[in-house]
Amino acid sequence: MNEIIRNIESAQLRDDVPEFRVGDTVRVHAKIKEGSRERIQVFEGTVLKRQGGSNRETFTVRKTSNGIGVEKTWPLHSPHVVKVEVIRRGKVRRAKLTYLRQRIGKAAKVKERMR
Repeated sequence: MNEIIRNIESAQLRDDVPEFRVGDTVRVHAKIKEGSRERIQVFEGTVLKRQGGSNRETFTVRKTSNGIGVEKTWPLHSPHVVKVEVIRRGKVRRAKLTYLRQRIGKAAKVKERMR
């Protein structure tokens, strides 16, 4: 039983996922279905966390829109996520950046990682 599930999950994995970590600023292109029409919506923000593994892996992105913090969580290997672009690399020392929820303005910024 376990081998069957593993084979199904490995078939669902995507190979075009870019390398990004917590703290990076990413631009997520997601398919949105409205009635009979389908369009692509872009969501740009900081990656707060990545969790799970294999095809169940999810990531959460946070942005500030009109002074209000907005968070969205996507499955990494979902067909609704068209692509993920890395805009800038962040320098962080934590696996989950939940403390950014209490910060506003410049305090909510993450330093850029230099190569």
